[in-house]
Amino acid sequence: MSNSYGIWLSFNNQQEGFQIPINPGEIEVDDGSNSSTYDVVGLGEINVIKSPKLSSFAFSSIFPAQAYPFISSTVVLEPSEYKDMIGKWMATKRPIRFIFTGASFDINEAVSIDDFTWKEVAGGGGDIEYTLKLKKYVFYSAQRMNVSTRQAGAAATQVIQKGNKPRQNDRQTPKTHKLTPGENLWTIAKRELGDDSKWREIQRLNGISDAQLKKLPVGMVLKLPGGTANV
Repeated sequence: MSNSYGIWLSFNNQQEGFQIPINPGEIEVDDGSNSSTYDVVGLGEINVIKSPKLSSFAFSSIFPAQAYPFISSTVVLEPSEYKDMIGKWMATKRPIRFIFTGASFDINEAVSIDDFTWKEVAGGGGDIEYTLKLKKYVFYSAQRMNVSTRQAGAAATQVIQKGNKPRQNDRQTPKTHKLTPGENLWTIAKRELGDDSKWREIQRLNGISDAQLKKLPVGMVLKLPGGTANV
């Protein structure tokens, strides 16, 4: 199994998180569409293509209570700690970060936890077997609308106008950043660029390979894309 193969889950901008201790045998990815078929008189069956569904991800593995030789993470928690942390994240009704690195493709998405099932099997030595189902999360917010009344003679008309766009942060993004303990490209992109999805830009700008992502040396000076961050 490739050393680059790994799964990380984190919450609240990586304030909490962990690496999946035992890599699952497979990850099921569903990028299905919302297409619908209809019967039309004179034409027969037609297919209407709609916007694609949100991608979903599913995998099964175990949270180990024993020191198995195939454990992939360097830090291993008690099985109940993994279970309780996932349960706590679900209770907040907020998305988490799902990161997968593999030999042929990578995934870095905000996701919701759609389903988490687990069981402790007799004879398993305290291991917890589980299945986790995740769905891509798209951030959104209600847009503020301003309602004003215009008087035209005896008639009054209400006019709805869009609110002001979010202001730009006037803090300039530094051109370089020195890596400190506990940092990675995702946290740097979030804090310095205002968008954690821009970690790939930092990776490309500095010529960092996927295999190097998990072992960046402390003190490494990274070049950052220019621009300002959104508040």
